[in-house]
Amino acid sequence: MQTAHQLYQSKRMGAADALDLLRDGDMIIVPTGVGEPPTLLTALSEQRCRFNDIKVAQILAMRKFGYFDSETAHHVRHAALFFGGASRAGGQAGWCDFIPNYFSEIPILIERGLMPADVVFAMASSMNEQGFFSVSLGTDYTMAAIAKARAVVLEVNPNVPFAHGQCHVHVSQVHALVENDEPILEVGLPKIGAVQEPIGKYVADMIEDGSTLQIGYGGIPDAVVMQLTAKRDLGVHTEMIGDGILTLIEAGAVTNRKKTLLPGKMVATFALGSRKLYQFMHHNPMLEMHPSNFTNDPYNAGLNDKLVSINASLQVDLLGQCGSESIAHLPYSGTGGQVDFVRAANRSRGGQSFIVLPSTAKDGAVSRIVPMLTPGTHATTSKNDVNYVVTEFGVAQLRGKSARQRARELIAIAHPDFRAELRAAADRMCVF
Repeated sequence: MQTAHQLYQSKRMGAADALDLLRDGDMIIVPTGVGEPPTLLTALSEQRCRFNDIKVAQILAMRKFGYFDSETAHHVRHAALFFGGASRAGGQAGWCDFIPNYFSEIPILIERGLMPADVVFAMASSMNEQGFFSVSLGTDYTMAAIAKARAVVLEVNPNVPFAHGQCHVHVSQVHALVENDEPILEVGLPKIGAVQEPIGKYVADMIEDGSTLQIGYGGIPDAVVMQLTAKRDLGVHTEMIGDGILTLIEAGAVTNRKKTLLPGKMVATFALGSRKLYQFMHHNPMLEMHPSNFTNDPYNAGLNDKLVSINASLQVDLLGQCGSESIAHLPYSGTGGQVDFVRAANRSRGGQSFIVLPSTAKDGAVSRIVPMLTPGTHATTSKNDVNYVVTEFGVAQLRGKSARQRARELIAIAHPDFRAELRAAADRMCVF
């Protein structure tokens, strides 16, 4: 029987050679964000014209690789589970595919064969003495894909943290190993502006000591985080761990002592931040990285008492429906984990879910609080699920309220320039 080291050496190869494992028509599964393997995806881009109908499925692509190309999309094309800066233009023009999903359910779609997972390309840590790698940067749906795929290719990088949790792959499960020692892509904190700051304060003031946090990505969620440093005994059960959470840990605000699910442990499914964050994750017993069907499952997450979810939206109508992922019919992002954690917070004993957004867009020319969602908008969080909606003008609590009460609450937190217009529209709709 070969040792782990012998298996490693037998599977080690260059990125171009690893492409020989691909077949026309394959779906390649790539982890979220910085878990994407740049050496492999660069090689795929360079040789894309030798293939036909290859799809690369991923949440939140970080780099615009060469295969993001309308002219060669019939050879290799992106299949977005969530759009970002690299993929948005292709999604809006129609030459990138879009697969609607709840983040919590992507592993289930893969396991049940509803979404193909022929090949996995993923970043991984160095191998440990027992022959295991950690796919800590993007555990998400990658573990389900590894269990299902015909071929698993890992891009091994010593800068990837070896984290605890359900994020380990044995060398015997791998078909090819490609090495890369370049620094992991770093993503800084979003800018917090004059509008984001008061929204963050409204939310922060409502968060109690001992709460467990789920923090989405964006300027407003991070504005909340920056105002939580004086809190005590906070916990973390989230999809993304970033530098904002690291700030709370350093301030002593996060201890995880009061968590009712996995007390003493932070839980996440992907990482997006700085080198300092990635170093913090390495062999840290305080943190566990798990697949998204564990972290984002509303039942699991809701087992945490006082769970707080904070997520951004682009538009909210007077019934409380959230359009968080498109601008009219044009895709902008995706559902991600917003609905998962709104429902989890609603289940949680003492839980609170916050949908946060500036009151206006386009330099104040357009209200984000609207009578009805713009036609074509991808509805994200339903009227039945939304708890708190927060703008820089205040907080609207919608659960348990009538349509008439909801309209009044939401108009009260709209920008003053649009309140009369919204009241008139609500009158026409017989909800004011």
